[in-house]
Amino acid sequence: MGEVIPVTMKKEGGSSSSIKCPMLTSSNYTVWAMRMKITLKVHKAWEVIETESADGDKNDLATALLFQSIPEALILQVGELDTAKKVWDAIKLRHMGAERVREARLQTLMAEFDRLQMKDSEKIDDFVGKLSEISSKSAALGVNIEEPKLVRKVLKCLPRKKNIQIVASLEQVLDLNNTGFEDIIGHLKAYEERVSEETEAEEEKGKLMYANSESQKYQSNQSDNGGSANSGGYQGRGYNRDYRDCPDLRLKLQETQEVENDEMQNADELMMHELVFLNEKNVVPEKFETNA
Repeated sequence: MGEVIPVTMKKEGGSSSSIKCPMLTSSNYTVWAMRMKITLKVHKAWEVIETESADGDKNDLATALLFQSIPEALILQVGELDTAKKVWDAIKLRHMGAERVREARLQTLMAEFDRLQMKDSEKIDDFVGKLSEISSKSAALGVNIEEPKLVRKVLKCLPRKKNIQIVASLEQVLDLNNTGFEDIIGHLKAYEERVSEETEAEEEKGKLMYANSESQKYQSNQSDNGGSANSGGYQGRGYNRDYRDCPDLRLKLQETQEVENDEMQNADELMMHELVFLNEKNVVPEKFETNA
C-alpha cells in the first residue's frame, strides 16, 4: 500500500479539514485512481479531468493534488504538461498494463462466478462463503456485484432435488429484486436445519426397524433349529437384545454352539462303536467263536 499524503482543504468561515491523498506505486494504480477521483471531487476539481475544463484555479488545484500523490520520477516525466487532464492521462498511459491486468482478473472472476454450483453434500454457509469471496474480490477491482444478482445466483445453484420446494416458495412469496442477500440466506439456512433434523429422525427410525427385523429373524432361526424361546438359558427377549448389541456375547454363543456340536459328534461316534461291538457276533461269527 502506498504512502498517504494529507492535504488541507479550506472551508467557508476560515476553518479547514485534512483529506489524505494516496501515493501511487508500481502495483496500486487501480485503487489509486479510484481514491484520487474521490479526492478531486471533494475539492471540486474532478470536472477539469472529466471535461477538460478551462477553469484555471480548479486546473491548478487538480494538478497540485496529482503531483502530491505521484513519485518524483513520474513528476519529472509529466511536469511539463500544462493541464491536469493531460497529467491524468499520462499517468494512466504509463500504468495501462495494470488496467489490463485488472480487466483480465475481472473476467476470470466473472467466469468463476458463472461456473459456481452448489454440491449435494455442501452446506449453505460453505457455498455462500465462496460467493462472498468472489464478490469481495470483484469489489476490490472496482466492480460491485449487485445483491439481486447474488440472490438469483444462490437460488439457481441450489441442488434442485432437495431444495425445489423452498426455492419455489421464495420465488412466489418474495420480490427477489428488493430482497437482501442476507435475508435469502437466513431462509435457506432455516430450511436446511429443518431438513437435517427430519433426515436424522428417518435414519434413527430405519435403524430401529432393521434391529427389530434382525431380532425376529434370529428368533425364527432358533425355532427352526428346535429351540424354544426360553430354553437353554440363552433365549428370551433380554438375551436377544444383548445378543444383537454385544459382539463378545455373540462370539461366546458361537463358541458354545461349536463345543456342543463337537460333543454331539463324539457321542454319535461312540454310540456307533458300541453298536458294532454288541453285534459283533452277528457281523463276524467266526471272530466271535475264536475269541470265546
